[in-house]
Amino acid sequence: MNIYDGAHALARAMKESDEFIAYEAAKQVAFENETNKTLIHEYKKLQMKLQVAAASGVSPDAEAMDRLQKIASILQFSPECAAYLYAEVRIQKMLADIFKILGDAAELDLDLLQA
Repeated sequence: MNIYDGAHALARAMKESDEFIAYEAAKQVAFENETNKTLIHEYKKLQMKLQVAAASGVSPDAEAMDRLQKIASILQFSPECAAYLYAEVRIQKMLADIFKILGDAAELDLDLLQA
């Protein structure tokens, strides 16, 4: 089997998985509300900014941390947003597991990526 054909088959299998179907449904419900959509995008943007800063050895911006925590508090009280973010974490876990399987097959030492 061509490796790229296998990758496309894996992508199709992922899109047919219960986790992905639940993720897509939760995303659609959460994003129906423009406020939810805006808050989720802002939350992710701030989260990425802080992760990049931390990876670069830069101290976290206190204002950005405070804003991230406030948005997280708001999102956790929205059942639609909380369901979407939880479903996204499940997808990320699935992808991390797949990456580990591939890394193990290639005999890559990925332990340094562990927190």
